[in-house]
Amino acid sequence: MGRRSERLSKAGMVAGDLTGDGDVIQVVSRAFEVLRCFDGHEARLGNLEISNRCGLPRSTVSRLTHTLTRMGQLVYLPRDQKYRIGPSAVAMSASMLRGLQLRRLICARLEELSVDIPGTIGFVIPDRLHLVYLEFARSATALGLHSGVGTRIPMATTAAGHAYIAALEPDIGSAILSEMERETPADADILRPLMEDNRRFLATHGYVTACGLWSPHINGVAAPLWSPQYQTYVVITIGLLAAMYDEARLHGEVAPRLLELSRAIGGILTGEGPILNNIERESLSAPLNMNVINAEIRNDLEAGTGRTRSARNLRASDGRR
Repeated sequence: MGRRSERLSKAGMVAGDLTGDGDVIQVVSRAFEVLRCFDGHEARLGNLEISNRCGLPRSTVSRLTHTLTRMGQLVYLPRDQKYRIGPSAVAMSASMLRGLQLRRLICARLEELSVDIPGTIGFVIPDRLHLVYLEFARSATALGLHSGVGTRIPMATTAAGHAYIAALEPDIGSAILSEMERETPADADILRPLMEDNRRFLATHGYVTACGLWSPHINGVAAPLWSPQYQTYVVITIGLLAAMYDEARLHGEVAPRLLELSRAIGGILTGEGPILNNIERESLSAPLNMNVINAEIRNDLEAGTGRTRSARNLRASDGRR
């Protein structure tokens, strides 16, 4: 079995894959399930709504929301008889984000590409059966594409989700599919027949596409990157209007730009190569102390973990492909 830390470092571990793990404290897992129901600071939910969203008994949800409110993670609104995210949760999120100055570098790269690509460009991280936008750039001409930082997108029907699952070891991808079959069977039916083809395409080309699955009007292309900080794959994804970019045009025009962007962000994540040395400061919103950023990246991203590998060179190691 190995140590707990070694088991938990396995790439692709999903929160839903906890029922058979004796190391997991169930009440802690359930508390985070409750917090995950709030998809924004302004979201207001009652116990019944939370119960329906996370599949827990209403009595259990009531005890958890009471405890989380006492801790400041939630706030109770007597007039609405609902809860919203509390100051402690907001403060904790803010403190986590304060040290991630590399995200500004990533955002700058996304914005550079958005000048040439009339769509949405995102840097996303997995969260159970979804992915969440950590950074986002949008072309001024990206009609009909409405996402932003914090937006959650499904794994089963997006290029980002397909790229993430294709990068994982097959047994981990199968575990996610099993969880999906329990929670959202229709999504599992969409994903299952595509998984093997996506793995093969990713291994050969370094990216995957998904056309018309999330929306009939949207086509997407995405590439996964190993993140030493999060010990999982993150994904660079581009969404475009299907009427403008069919699948052939995604492969011919967009994919090469995506892979170029992926290499640049891979350098930022590992602090390697010329990426951090050649940043044009005027492209950022405020001056950056590059010495501080380099030191922070070395500390926070555990420099020396290894070079971020392109998806076409993924090999089985530590739960990675």
